Amino acid sequence: MEMIRHSEWAETKLTLHLLSQILGKIKLALAPQEPQWTHVTLPVALCGFSTGPLVQGETWLQLDVDVFQSHIRVQVGADTSVFPLEAGKSISTYYEEIMGALRANGVSVALNPRTQEMRELRYLDRDETPLAYDAMAAQRGIRLFQYAAREQTAFLAPLRCRKVKPGLFWGTFDVSSLIVYGRPEPFPEDKVIEKAAFDEHMVEFGFWLGDEAVDIPTFFILPYPFQYTEIGTERLKPQDAYYDAGKSEFFLSLENVGETRDVQAFFRTSFDILSEQLEWEGCDHYFMPLDMPKQQELTDE
Repeated sequence: MEMIRHSEWAETKLTLHLLSQILGKIKLALAPQEPQWTHVTLPVALCGFSTGPLVQGETWLQLDVDVFQSHIRVQVGADTSVFPLEAGKSISTYYEEIMGALRANGVSVALNPRTQEMRELRYLDRDETPLAYDAMAAQRGIRLFQYAAREQTAFLAPLRCRKVKPGLFWGTFDVSSLIVYGRPEPFPEDKVIEKAAFDEHMVEFGFWLGDEAVDIPTFFILPYPFQYTEIGTERLKPQDAYYDAGKSEFFLSLENVGETRDVQAFFRTSFDILSEQLEWEGCDHYFMPLDMPKQQELTDE
């Protein structure tokens, strides 16, 4: 998998992050609520990322950020509006294009225009700062999200447990999935996002594109309840994976991933360590093989 460092596309990544906030807030307003904010995540799509199908009344709609065609697509029923992704456009311009297309088709959505969980506060409806857009960099970044979603799906799909499939969490701009154990564990502070996100035992499997402090994209695994303590990692694989007790997270830098089995080993060994640490029972059942014919595998022949 070709890697792109944060520093190679930081400004274009910011543009995509801001756009994901608009799509995410629309989905927040329209999608039926689910535990762990599952309903607001954005599917990683062939084109980039999407709201997936949404419904208001009798009207079906979907919004896509298509980095391979370099446009935003707003589809309401049979009507489709397309707006270019281009350098120099502000987030307020994108916002008005998207919201205008919805209004023109009778869809009314009230959004909080403040960015969420981003380091720098912006107002999506009135920030006129010109934004960068490098189409090739955007495609390289999205391919990493697609890669992460594929790896997470490969691990989670056969498991016999409650799970949240991979999606783009637009607040933190990472692709993550969950195994939820279902033991209640209320979040100890009165924080709106965290109270709904963290209220049951779970393990999160995530992939993050980096920032100014960490230039290399990274896989991470986070337990809840958080475990701010040293944990035995003798079984942890691959060799370059590690646990940070100060952050209660396992990490595997993308530069240390040689092949798919490294990522799958990271997921499995981290989960085994954490499920024992959290005293989950019955996890052997999760991995009981499916009684189905194997799907055809591609070969080089």
